[in-house]
Amino acid sequence: MGDFKHFVIVKFKEGVAVEDLTKGMEKLVSDIDAVKSFEWGQDIESLDMLRQGFTHAFLMTFSKKEDFVAFQSHPNHVEFSATFSAAIEKIVVLDFSSTLVKKAPPP
Repeated sequence: MGDFKHFVIVKFKEGVAVEDLTKGMEKLVSDIDAVKSFEWGQDIESLDMLRQGFTHAFLMTFSKKEDFVAFQSHPNHVEFSATFSAAIEKIVVLDFSSTLVKKAPPP
């Protein structure tokens, strides 16, 4: 079985300081050992009709589901979630065990 992924796609409310939220997210995942990796990005190329208003994607990787469960209940995550949730207009969340088909070659 592959890694466990937590994938979040959001549309932030108008006027939200997105940079502050992303920096907060980066600090959060850096402080919690259960998070194996974290990446995020802002959509820059999708057509508006395909984007459906969503602008940012966040992907966390965990070695196993139990690490994700530990992350969810971590006090720092619980605290940050309140701030993050208040800034969101729309959200999609997918949690799944991944199947790796092709590994990226080393740089």
